[in-house]
Amino acid sequence: MITEIKSLAKQYTNEIKDIRHHIHKNPELSFEEYNTQKFILKKLEEYEIKNVKTIANTGVIVLIKGENSDKKTIALRADIDALPITESNEVEYKSQNTGVMHACGHDVHTSCMLGAIKILDKLKNNFEGTVKVIFQPGEEKLPGGASIVIKEGGLKNPDITSIIGQHVMPLLPVGTIGFRKGLYMASTDEIYMTVIGKGGHGAQPHQNIDPVTATAQIITSLQQVVSRIAPPIIPSVLSFGKIEAKGATNIIPDKVYLEGTFRTLNEDWREKAHESIIKIAKGVAESFGCSCEIEIRKGYPFLKNDETLTDKLINHAKEYMGAENVKELDMWMAAEDFAYYSQIVPACFYRLGTRNESKNIISNVHTSTFDIDENAICDGMGLMAWLAICELND
Repeated sequence: MITEIKSLAKQYTNEIKDIRHHIHKNPELSFEEYNTQKFILKKLEEYEIKNVKTIANTGVIVLIKGENSDKKTIALRADIDALPITESNEVEYKSQNTGVMHACGHDVHTSCMLGAIKILDKLKNNFEGTVKVIFQPGEEKLPGGASIVIKEGGLKNPDITSIIGQHVMPLLPVGTIGFRKGLYMASTDEIYMTVIGKGGHGAQPHQNIDPVTATAQIITSLQQVVSRIAPPIIPSVLSFGKIEAKGATNIIPDKVYLEGTFRTLNEDWREKAHESIIKIAKGVAESFGCSCEIEIRKGYPFLKNDETLTDKLINHAKEYMGAENVKELDMWMAAEDFAYYSQIVPACFYRLGTRNESKNIISNVHTSTFDIDENAICDGMGLMAWLAICELND
């Protein structure tokens, strides 16, 4: 079976590269993937795939039914949205949508999934059960397309027993893949805060209530949430990336606006941390004579790879890729809405190596120069098909 899958993957590679180029040239932001959806539906029609429906407005669900299709159903997921980044790569398939770019590799995920569908459809008489493929919108933006897919019943009718997701990783060399069992990625919450004082002339601070110095102290004090309040065994991150104080060299502003993120891997601690962040921010602001308006928008939960499922998939991946090409990943404090699925059914989210230093393909995701070594496409589609078949036949 591996030989046949690899042969089909190689046969389809040039076509799937062309698909990736089309998607990369025509990126669409989260929950706006209307043309991407149309393109996916068009390709599925060309492949004569029958069991297709739309979900979450711009998403698509596909069923590939093997023999005895009611026996078991597993899911594969690919995200389809792009990021608000202007691409600086000078390549033939450069984004034609100014200010929007597939800088996180979702074009790769989508094209590889279409390739995997072709392989699975070709081999549907060689496995039992059903593969449910989810082309999911809105991974990059709250509330996350995964939560909407779940809410609309995307994991039911037929009910899935497990779900597998693949994501590019420019830290891994092309030809390798990475797995981690257990806790893998963090929850993510967005913090929006306004510190309100009383502005005036910078030369007369005693006549004002300075929100800038109050904000500086709030940021410093909030680091205690991670360094002193958090249990040391629970990874946590609290960062502020946006601060606006619209004063001048000689003007103290009336207010300061901040945006930040809190991330962790424990739901109980997550709730307690929110309480501490609010309490500290308001308390410090008050001690400076200011007030503080704060909102914490709860985002994706932490992502946990089911240990039993992941252990099986690692062994199957070693069969397909070679044991030396299957790497163990570290815990990562980035977030992924695939985490919603992992809270409901056994899930495995693994990484596809795309790095090639000899070609200077080294940029990280979410950068204007991100790209991949396209040799990863053949591995990506073939491995997904193989893992799906192995999980069905288990």
